[in-house]
Amino acid sequence: MKKACLLLEDGFYQEGLSLGAEGETIGEVVFNTSLTGYQEILTDPSYKGQIVCMTYPLIGNYGINSQDVESSQLQVEGFIIKEKSKIYSNWQAEKSLEEYLKENNIVGIEGVDTRAITKHLRVKGSMRGIISTTDFNLESLKEKLEKSPSIVGRDLVKEVFNSQVYEWEQPLISEFNPLISPQGKAVVIDCGVKFSILRNLKVYFEKVIVTPPVISLEKILEFQPQGILFSNGPGDPEPVSYAIDLAKKIIANLEKEKLNLGVMGICLGHQILGLALGAKTYKLKFGHHGGNHPVKDLRTGKIDITSQNHNFCVDSQSLPEDIEITHINLYDNTPEGMAHKKLPLFSVQFHPEAGPGPFDARYIFGRFKEICLREKT
Repeated sequence: MKKACLLLEDGFYQEGLSLGAEGETIGEVVFNTSLTGYQEILTDPSYKGQIVCMTYPLIGNYGINSQDVESSQLQVEGFIIKEKSKIYSNWQAEKSLEEYLKENNIVGIEGVDTRAITKHLRVKGSMRGIISTTDFNLESLKEKLEKSPSIVGRDLVKEVFNSQVYEWEQPLISEFNPLISPQGKAVVIDCGVKFSILRNLKVYFEKVIVTPPVISLEKILEFQPQGILFSNGPGDPEPVSYAIDLAKKIIANLEKEKLNLGVMGICLGHQILGLALGAKTYKLKFGHHGGNHPVKDLRTGKIDITSQNHNFCVDSQSLPEDIEITHINLYDNTPEGMAHKKLPLFSVQFHPEAGPGPFDARYIFGRFKEICLREKT
């Protein structure tokens, strides 16, 4: 098997074996604590610009299928695992992880100490890294890293959103209450939306329209929506000025009572709404990536185990007085949700749709439907 290496920008270095395509790739290295769901992680647009290190040691044992995807293509810059499963077995499986990565030209590495990598990132913070199967000269690799851009100040949303307006037709296939009746229309501002968000919305809304973030409010209102949702997406929210400006216009019209609809944000959408409301955002030391984050609802006291994937956070101290923090992360007490005290607007930092992860927070989509239809009546 072909040799591969990993170098982080502070000089941390490991050698292993090539996984997937041969070549080189650069990105911000983060670790994900999910035990399963590697296919969903690979296709999540929120991972654009990032190399993902899986903390669970054995990856690939149930193969790859054409259903468990969160976008139309692989989005990660690279993939790091401890051990690739030599076999895969699942009734839905169509190919191996190795084949999947090669077909999509994703460079990865296996046979490295993912525990050591994770501990290093927790202490030092997430940082740029390079995986190579062709160059093992440390000075050469370091020079390439130094020339690579940081995700701070970089607009990654423009690299992942769909420029077309389309209607999402596929509902979620799950154990949802069959008594739920889809009603109304939701418009999703695609900042890198996951398919699972659209599937969940389709359970509650009769029509789900997806638009790019570079769209006018007037065009959105032509669809006569009852709700607008700002989706998840990759990277730093501050450079995504077009989405922030759109959110500002929506909020201004809500304040003037010119609009009668509900507004929600998920992950990057939560941060975009925060910036539009006048708050600030900052970069977390190593971000939240995984399916085991406990989040407390401050209104009810209920604790959900949530799926998360973000490097940036809303500064709760910078929020205006008419915004209430509704959820907190019990690992580090960072804000995980907020709501406007007067307007029909709320957002969550975690991923209520999971994909992968626990289903504890799916009720959030029902809450969104409630405020949307309440505003319309």
